[in-house]
Amino acid sequence: MVDLFKIGFLTITLSDVIDIAIVSFIFFRLYITLRGTVAAQIFVGLLVIILVSFVAQVLNFRAVTWLLRLITDIWVIAFVILFQPEIRRLLVLLARNPFFKVFAKSESYEVADVIVDAAFQLSQHQHGALMVLIKSSGIRGFAETGELLNARISAPLLTSIFFPRSPLHDGAVIINKNFVEAARCTLPLSQQTSVKGESLGMRHRAGLGISEQADVLSIIVSEETGGISIAENGELTKGLSRESLKKRINLAMKGPEKKGWKGFIEQLKSRK
Repeated sequence: MVDLFKIGFLTITLSDVIDIAIVSFIFFRLYITLRGTVAAQIFVGLLVIILVSFVAQVLNFRAVTWLLRLITDIWVIAFVILFQPEIRRLLVLLARNPFFKVFAKSESYEVADVIVDAAFQLSQHQHGALMVLIKSSGIRGFAETGELLNARISAPLLTSIFFPRSPLHDGAVIINKNFVEAARCTLPLSQQTSVKGESLGMRHRAGLGISEQADVLSIIVSEETGGISIAENGELTKGLSRESLKKRINLAMKGPEKKGWKGFIEQLKSRK
């Protein structure tokens, strides 16, 4: 590789510049993803330790290098333990990238009309509901917290599940393709307690929380107002109309006309 310049005894090559640029970009994206969380402060602390360790090795500070090596020997394990939720979220975001989804098989199922009809029937009667539509990755662990049904999806089935006197109404329904996989499921709550100054109830926090951890679309019907919201990729959108809800579900299911980058662009437009 061609030498670009020298700094003292260090010779900088083009590969070094590219290497540094890639590592800098990775650290920058990690910081942007973790910004605003407690994990961001820990992440900055780890960067300081790495920087001090590098300087100590360059200056040949043996005692400091030995001390920092004791820390860095276990930092990988500590990193996995401390950042478990963030690592899971990063992997989910990577899997959602349309570049990787191009290589994955995508099938379309006629479930949008059924879900929309059920959601607006429940909204009319102000019956609270939480329906989780699996997009690509399964959430079997959360499905097993409820009652496994594996029943073909229909509007009467969904409305009967969320009828207030039904024994299955409390919790979430998980929809996998065109089947109701499970009902009365327990979902993780989001750390967000409000959106745009409006406090979130348990149902909205659960729908938002599962969208932060898995590649799903959550449809939430408010028991208090009858309003319909969706949560996707850790973002909550309230006050959806029948057409906008149907459009978002169709995009989530990735119909034949919405595959690849075209579908991704359409999904971005629908959020504006």
